Amino acid sequence: MQTQIKKLSMLTLSILTTAIFLQSCAENQKEQPKDDKFTLTDSLLDRLLIDTVRNPNSETELSFSAKIAPNEETTARIFPMVSGSVRSVPVKLGDHVSKGQVMATLGSPEMANFDKDAISSSAELRNAERNLKLAEDMYKSGLSSAREMEEAKNDFLVKQAEDKRSRAVLNLNGGSTNGSYSLKSPISGFVIEKNLNNNMAIRPDNNQSLFTVADLSTVWGVINIYESDISSIQQGDPVKISILSYPDKVFSGKIDKIYNVLDPDSKVMNARVSILNPGLLLKPGMMATVQISAKTNSDLPSINANNIVFDENKNYVLVLDKVKKIRIQEVTIERKSGDTAYISKGLQAGDRIVASKTVFLYQSLKD
Repeated sequence: MQTQIKKLSMLTLSILTTAIFLQSCAENQKEQPKDDKFTLTDSLLDRLLIDTVRNPNSETELSFSAKIAPNEETTARIFPMVSGSVRSVPVKLGDHVSKGQVMATLGSPEMANFDKDAISSSAELRNAERNLKLAEDMYKSGLSSAREMEEAKNDFLVKQAEDKRSRAVLNLNGGSTNGSYSLKSPISGFVIEKNLNNNMAIRPDNNQSLFTVADLSTVWGVINIYESDISSIQQGDPVKISILSYPDKVFSGKIDKIYNVLDPDSKVMNARVSILNPGLLLKPGMMATVQISAKTNSDLPSINANNIVFDENKNYVLVLDKVKKIRIQEVTIERKSGDTAYISKGLQAGDRIVASKTVFLYQSLKD
């Protein structure tokens, strides 16, 4: 019995020894953990966009929205001079009209009165002319005095002046001798606004123009300048204008006027640029994007604000480094203007920073 117990104990010890040996071998055969730390390869570095920190007081590109508008200096707003009823409107919105072309014809009681005044003054002038001739003949014959001749002459001059006045009023209102009123265009251009239709009744005290005619060979780009960028914009700054309708075409010009008044609602100030419009490609009402080359007037270096990574209430950029290739650099932003950030601490003019895949690289290098 003791011999069997001894054999059983020896067998159990052998099994335990074998199990411990196998477990040890299995642990030795486990793979060593790999180093998953991110490494920046030269091929990845070559594919990155690199930007350079700009010098203080250098030129910078500022982007603004703008609207194409007619040149007010070559635009005519046409109002009625008399009341009346519209008989015909031969022109339509968008039509090209020539100087002196009839745009509408109205029937007007006022014009009938002007016609009557012109006819009466003309008849009175003819009578005064005959009386003057008769007075001169009688004075020469000794049948009348010099005083009577002088009175006839003065009456003729009064009637002559009244005839000129009545005809001038008639012509000024574009009327004829049948009581009609012709509304004519004072310039050549395009009808960009029309507020008149057949059979309408109009009054001269209406503050809305019946037609607006504009010469579109030159148009204005009215730029909206943010309050923070006012100090960077000056008259004469060159601009480049892009239109959605012509994505491959760039229109050039210079700022020729700055309106030194802020809109109380939008808090923007307007500036304008005159643009030559060959082929009449630019239409009033079009929206545009304007790039202005402006001098920064700042003693701080600047970068594109899109290249900054904000993390844990701090700002960082990725700087090209000769030792680490790329290093994370904390920066202090003094102020922003559009897409431009002015840096008071952390960068110097001439430093090169990463301008693409910044968030990915930042997270990879940080971890």
